[in-house]
Amino acid sequence: MIEERKAAEMCGTMTEVRAGVDSVDRELSRLLGERFRFMEAAARIKPERNMVRDEARKAEVIANARANAVANGFPADIAGELWEVLVEASIAYELDAFDQR
Repeated sequence: MIEERKAAEMCGTMTEVRAGVDSVDRELSRLLGERFRFMEAAARIKPERNMVRDEARKAEVIANARANAVANGFPADIAGELWEVLVEASIAYELDAFDQR
C-alpha cells in the first residue's frame, strides 16, 4: 500500500522533506522485498545453476532501468549504477537460493 505523502514540490520544511523521503524508502523496501521473492521463484524454476547468471538479461534490465529513470525524471547514469548493484545482489541471492533447494 502506498502511503499518502506530501508532494516534494509542496514541502516547505525539512521535516516534511524527511517524512517524504522516509515514506518513499519504506515503499522502496516493500518493492525490493517483492523483487527478491521473484529471485526465489527464479531459483526454484531454473533447472541448472549456471542459468542463474544471464548477462544478456542483466544488460536488458539495466537498459530498462535507465530508460525508466529518464521517463521518471532522474539521471539515467545514476539508475544504471544503482541497478548494476541491484542486479548483482539479486544474482548472488538467487545463487544462494538455488544452492539451498
